[in-house]
Amino acid sequence: MSETLQTFLQDSALKASSKVHREKLAFNIQQYDDMVVKAKGRYADLELAKKRAAHIKAKTLESLEKYLKEFEFNFTNNGGKLIWAPDADSAIASISKIVSHAQAKMLVKGKSMTTEEIHFNAHMEAQGVESVETDLGEYIVQLAGEPPYHIVTPAMHKSKEDVAELFHEKEGLPADSTPQDITAHVRTVLRKKFTSADIGVTGGNFLVADIGGVAVTENEGNVLLTASYPKIHIAIVGIEKMIPNMEDLDLFWSLLATHGTGQHMTAYNSIITGPRQEGEVDGPEEMYVVLLDNGRTNVLGQQQLRRALNCIRCGACLNGCPVYKSIGGHAYNTTYSGPIGSIITPHFRGMEQFQHLSSASSLCGKCTEVCPVKIDLHKMLIHNRSLSVSSGNSGMLERFTMFLWKKGMLKRKLMDGVSSGFKNTLLSIFFKKTWGERRKLPQIAGKSFSQSWKEKNDKS
Repeated sequence: MSETLQTFLQDSALKASSKVHREKLAFNIQQYDDMVVKAKGRYADLELAKKRAAHIKAKTLESLEKYLKEFEFNFTNNGGKLIWAPDADSAIASISKIVSHAQAKMLVKGKSMTTEEIHFNAHMEAQGVESVETDLGEYIVQLAGEPPYHIVTPAMHKSKEDVAELFHEKEGLPADSTPQDITAHVRTVLRKKFTSADIGVTGGNFLVADIGGVAVTENEGNVLLTASYPKIHIAIVGIEKMIPNMEDLDLFWSLLATHGTGQHMTAYNSIITGPRQEGEVDGPEEMYVVLLDNGRTNVLGQQQLRRALNCIRCGACLNGCPVYKSIGGHAYNTTYSGPIGSIITPHFRGMEQFQHLSSASSLCGKCTEVCPVKIDLHKMLIHNRSLSVSSGNSGMLERFTMFLWKKGMLKRKLMDGVSSGFKNTLLSIFFKKTWGERRKLPQIAGKSFSQSWKEKNDKS
């Protein structure tokens, strides 16, 4: 058993058995569900919008090289500087050079999953640079010393009482501080950070090829401040975020808001095409876009998995997944959790260590149903399981168990010929630990369904 699998089993068992954890998660996801139902009702034809978005993303991925070159041409013409990063190490190395050259001591950071993916904050701290999260949810988990719990809502696992206790312990606020009190405090702290930061770092929700722009969507305005106050702006974006035209944003921004937070549109939507131009009153003096691969071409090269790169990181599949609702985000021990994370992580970080994630699914299909860009998530989870077996990553016990199961399923006489007592013994030997310490193993009936059916029909 790999170390990552062992950790996953321990953490997921702990979270699933915690009533308090499940109640917090259920409450927060229910608020999300209520908002999303209303937001979806605003569409005249939601299914058509999803089909259009899926088609645009699929066509873009088929010609991704062309659109990446178009983006590079337009962005550099606007005065920006582009960095191609094949992996996390090269991305960090390039950014570290920029930071060192600027002699930066402190930077502010907008919410970004790609920075989490490359462990940006840890690398900056090792370099002696303070990296401050400016999204409120990210600020909370950074203060707690935790990774984000969810793609969209990083602190979904915390109640308002948990947050108040955290700020009381870490920043001296009263223990009974309200969400309004905490927000006002964080605003005061961050305003000073924004105005004194040497560098601003963001992600990007979309890359727009025809204008060479980075499109970001947010509800707090922190990305706007991160990108406009510091002299240098660095955007770290996955290569799969590309869309062909600015007109496409009308479709994608609405779908992202609807499925991500249940809004018709988010509060702030910005398009950044480069550094400050002559005559402009704000914006950075220098702007860099780091285009991150880091395993994405591994997925792109597999026809059956390619459309996983359609993902717009709305988090809908996490909120709909019964497994995620039970074990939460941290148990996955990955940047991207839930169904989409279970699909892409083995190809980003290695099948051998993360093959188990694709088995952490009920295959109910809810993730596919709620996806705004029509990714066949549950089918891709099955495909990952197949890849794991064909590449020889399954264990001896699993292979032996499946061998016995296949033999029994192919021959009815063999299945019925083994007594129920012996079958229950096999279950207790091979499946007791797998089934879990907190659940009783099912008992196989004395007669199979086929035997009971035959007896019933013989009598009639």
